[in-house]
Amino acid sequence: MIFIGEKMKEKLIEFCNTLQIEYVGVAGPGPYKDFGEIWKRQIERGYITGFEEKDFDRRIDSRLSLPQAKSVIVCLFPYYVGTAEGSNLSKYAYLVDYHIIIKRKLTAIGEYLKENIKGFQYKAYVDAGPLDERYLAYKAGLGFRGLNGHIINEKYGSYVFIGYIINNYPFMPDEPDERTCNKCGKCIESCPGQCISGNFTINPLKCKSYITQKKGELNDEETKILKKHNLIWGCDVCQDVCPHNENIEETPIEEFNTNLIYNLDCREMSQISHREFDKKYRNRSFAWRGKKILKRNCEILEKD
Repeated sequence: MIFIGEKMKEKLIEFCNTLQIEYVGVAGPGPYKDFGEIWKRQIERGYITGFEEKDFDRRIDSRLSLPQAKSVIVCLFPYYVGTAEGSNLSKYAYLVDYHIIIKRKLTAIGEYLKENIKGFQYKAYVDAGPLDERYLAYKAGLGFRGLNGHIINEKYGSYVFIGYIINNYPFMPDEPDERTCNKCGKCIESCPGQCISGNFTINPLKCKSYITQKKGELNDEETKILKKHNLIWGCDVCQDVCPHNENIEETPIEEFNTNLIYNLDCREMSQISHREFDKKYRNRSFAWRGKKILKRNCEILEKD
């Protein structure tokens, strides 16, 4: 049966629920001129990591990735499974690589819609897409903005991954959530790199999470930031102190609750071969930079 209009949006949400996707919304295709102004200021300040889409226009308009684009489906994937005492990994890295799991679910959504919408076309992204996923989640009404740049969901806090599907069907956009966090400032005070500006933007180059993934030698300032707590991969400080993350629910997504790893053995990082590392950890998000970066981080934290 072919569904159209709002009925199709209802069927989309119902199908997402079968994949344990509780929060799904729709953003328009762009261009997102308000985000363009924000991104322009980030570029002018030099607050870019190189991980982002380099083409400015493609960053603010989905139609430059899919010319027929008429809407963007946005999904939240909560990942909080609790806090492991003594862990040396960020909470998101406890799990099997979320890119694999989310891409599989987004593809399932896309294929479902292809079966139910004549001529349906789509492109699915998680992390490595051209658009800013946190901005899209805000536009799709899935959460509100925090001073630390995170999107905050009422039920799952800021511990959420975001995936999106650029597509050629005119799903009705949802209303953005125009609220903000309560601006208590705890994230600003606690940030190891003091990278949070207080006006809903950050300098990602001073974010410990970025520094743990950066290639090459770290300078003195980066080394000091890395050593402010014991995580060798990622950083959860701004989320851990956020009042909006108190009493949040743990993820209902089954794939995020299995085969968890809370610690990496730094002795192993110094002894294991690159081939052995890839074989053992290839399905982990902390492995994408390879063993060398993790070994470097371990050595820095073990000094003094």
